[in-house]
Amino acid sequence: MALHQRDTGDGDKGKKAALYGDDAEPGAPSHATGHVPPWREQLTVRGLLVSAAVGTMYSVIVMKLNLTTGLNPTLNVSAALISFVMLRGWTQALARLGLAVRPLTRQENTVVQTCAVACYSIGSAGGFGSYLLGLNKKTYELAGTDMEGNVGTKEPGLGWMIGFLLAVSFVGILALVPLRKILVIDYKLTYPSGTATAVLINGFHAPQADEVAKMQVNGFTKYFAISFVWSFFQWFYSGGDNCGFSQFPTLGLRAWKQS
Repeated sequence: MALHQRDTGDGDKGKKAALYGDDAEPGAPSHATGHVPPWREQLTVRGLLVSAAVGTMYSVIVMKLNLTTGLNPTLNVSAALISFVMLRGWTQALARLGLAVRPLTRQENTVVQTCAVACYSIGSAGGFGSYLLGLNKKTYELAGTDMEGNVGTKEPGLGWMIGFLLAVSFVGILALVPLRKILVIDYKLTYPSGTATAVLINGFHAPQADEVAKMQVNGFTKYFAISFVWSFFQWFYSGGDNCGFSQFPTLGLRAWKQS
C-alpha cells in the first residue's frame, strides 16, 4: 500500500483534507497516510475507557482458560478488532447526536489494542493462573507440609502484589527494547502476531475499507453468537460433572475414558 501526502495548499481546509481524507464523514476512521498525529491525540479519554473495557473482558477470558486448561492464548488480532468496533461505535454515536468528534485514527486504534493486550497479559504473565495465588497457607497445606521444596507461605496482599506486578511489567519493557533491536530490526525476523495486527488495523483505516471491516465484524459476531448459544445449551442441559452434552465422546470412547 503506497503512502501519499495530499496537497494542503488550500489552508485549513486542505490540512483537514490531508489529515482526515477528502470524503471523511463525522465519526469515520481517518484515512490519513502521510501524517502521524502527536501523542496527545493518540492517548485519548475514549481510548483509555475502551482499552479498560476490552482489557477487563479479555482478562476474564484469559484467566478462565489459564485456570482450566493452562493455556495462555494470544488475542492481539481479536483485541484490535473489538477495539475498532467499540471506538467506531463511540465516534458514530456522538456524530449522530451532532457533537464534534475527532475522527478515529489507526494510531489511536493501535494504542487501545496495546493497552488491552497489556491488561490481560498482566493476568497471565503475572502468575494469577499459576504460582501467585498458590503461595498462600491453604495451598501449602494441601500440597503437603513434608513435600520437597514446599518451605513457606505468602498470603496474597494488595500492596506487595501491586509492587510485584509493576516490577514484572517494567522488567518486560526493559527486556523488550534490546530484543526488538536485535531480532526485529537487525535480523529482520518475522513477528507474526504483530504483523497480522498491523495489517488488520491498516485495513480498517484504509480508504474504502468499510465493507471489509463490516464483513469481518459480521463474521466475528456470527461465530461468537454460535459459540455462546452452544455453550449455554451445554450448560443448561448438564446434569452434573459426568453428565450432559459436554461429556459427549467426540473423539471416541477410548479417548473419552482417558479424559
